[in-house]
Amino acid sequence: MYALAIMTLLLLIRHGENEYVKTGKMAGRLPGVHLNERGQKQAQALGEALKDVPIKAIYSSPLERAQETAKPIAEARKLQININPNLLDTDVGKWQGKSLKVLRLYKSWKIVQNSPSRFQFPGGESFLDLQRRIANALEEIVRKHNKPHDIVAVVFHADPIKLAVSNFLGLPLDHFQRLSCDTGSVSVLHVNEMGANLIKLNQRPPFDFLPGEKKK
Repeated sequence: MYALAIMTLLLLIRHGENEYVKTGKMAGRLPGVHLNERGQKQAQALGEALKDVPIKAIYSSPLERAQETAKPIAEARKLQININPNLLDTDVGKWQGKSLKVLRLYKSWKIVQNSPSRFQFPGGESFLDLQRRIANALEEIVRKHNKPHDIVAVVFHADPIKLAVSNFLGLPLDHFQRLSCDTGSVSVLHVNEMGANLIKLNQRPPFDFLPGEKKK
């Protein structure tokens, strides 16, 4: 455990709520999907909860809902938001913008839920490709921020976060749907060259995850 404590702490943050999440549609990479009122409150709550955390850098998906969630966190720490295109949400191809209620009627929906390693979105990417893309992006971030006690916030999307956790913990890809990742939540990974340790999963403010954190 002591080896993990001197390497990177990744805060994997899912963006706040937007109307696509609220109405049960698959936004994918659609532009112009902004946080709704509740999502804005979630972003502000994240900024407030993390204002005293010594975050060294903030990375975000290019999509508006992620950048809008990252903004209060960045402002509280006076940090620049680093936009990383490899943190984009899943390329869901022809499923983009469709209702989840309708998609659940497709036979292929069962594959998505039970054997996602065998699925590729029509006209989009596979879960295998998605996991590889996200894992590579996070590994690059870890290499840049690997000094003792470096803490990095990464704001992006639900399935990519769940696949990242699965990758770092060595879980089978087909089990990633068993993890939860709500809007405005934080999952925390301690990462070093020997492996990773999941500190928190799907936690909302207030937070208690820093080693030796003093209570106020």
